[in-house]
Amino acid sequence: MVISRKFGGTSAIAFSTFIAFMGIGVVDPLLPLIGREMGASPFQVEWLFTSYIAVMSLSMFISGYFSTRFGSKKTLIIGLLVVVLFATLSGLSPNISVFAIFRGGWGLGNAFFTSTALSIIVGISAGKLEKSITIYEAALGLGIASGPLLGGFLGTFDWRYPFFGTATLMAIGFVVTMMFVREPENKEKPRTPVEVVEALSNSSVRTNSLIALGYNFGFFTILAYTPLTLSGLTTIELGITYFLWGILVAFSSVILVPRLIRVIERLKLLEINLFVFALLFIIMGEFPAYRLEAVVVSGLLCGISNASFTSLAMEVSPFSRSVSSAAYNFLRWAGAAIAPILAGFLGQMYGFSFPFFVVAPVIFVTSGALFFYAPKLRYSIEANYSRLTRPNVNQ
Repeated sequence: MVISRKFGGTSAIAFSTFIAFMGIGVVDPLLPLIGREMGASPFQVEWLFTSYIAVMSLSMFISGYFSTRFGSKKTLIIGLLVVVLFATLSGLSPNISVFAIFRGGWGLGNAFFTSTALSIIVGISAGKLEKSITIYEAALGLGIASGPLLGGFLGTFDWRYPFFGTATLMAIGFVVTMMFVREPENKEKPRTPVEVVEALSNSSVRTNSLIALGYNFGFFTILAYTPLTLSGLTTIELGITYFLWGILVAFSSVILVPRLIRVIERLKLLEINLFVFALLFIIMGEFPAYRLEAVVVSGLLCGISNASFTSLAMEVSPFSRSVSSAAYNFLRWAGAAIAPILAGFLGQMYGFSFPFFVVAPVIFVTSGALFFYAPKLRYSIEANYSRLTRPNVNQ
């Protein structure tokens, strides 16, 4: 009975996580269409991502407090309900400014959900970190893959329909969560927003999070800006492109990474992966004719980075899983929030290819920083190993 309940709870969280990340990608194939329908410039359209991600970043300071104070399940439910509300309002938006505000509200709900989802999966899985991250990354990858496909299909009828569709799916996720999810037996003690700041004062936590910030600058340039540069593609074709990209994200994070780290250390794998990622941006900027293929292939690199950074966020941190997750997500989402509007502005001012030449050196620096700080991160992982493998009700 206990095994069945754990399996049901994990499956329910995985399903809801899948839907939550579907909401991030649903906008991708719609960006050119929304821009045309609302008469918005690339810079204005990119606010649909930036407002969403910026609110997610700032919400990390309070989401952990809510989850440990009122319970993970209640926090999940609140997040799901907020997303249902603002996804619906997004579909009813009369102009781009109001739309961006509603997307910010959507980001708040997603922050409450996503910051708690991994923590509760770890709790249900009795602290088995690698298994939990595999489940979480599978849901994330498939969600990001399915979002563009949903947006591309429903967007062929009307750009508003994908948002109503996402709201409906999140409502189903709410019902599933209510029915199957239980509070983890190993509960954390109540946390405060101050502890997130304290976690960021830890050099290893801060270093890993800042390196992840640089990576996410590139990740969201691909996700949020590149659709505007793939001229000539219909909404459904854009949806299929990002669906294939997302499938590769899921494949590499769930299947490829566990196999690769058997033959190459995770930090070394991540260094090489980020270096190749930077080269791919040069290709996208220099050879626009191959940009679509480069976007799809980048899914493999994004999946490796996503899984690696998520693991490192827990492994290098001496703090609880919710505090570690909140500190890491605050900084990495901050990088993600900058990318869309900066890329939109630079593309509008200097041409669609220019932002790729800006992102490439950022990722090169990120790879170099990881190489330089790798010994420190390895030391932190070793120091925390006993804490991560020993059951502790406060973790």
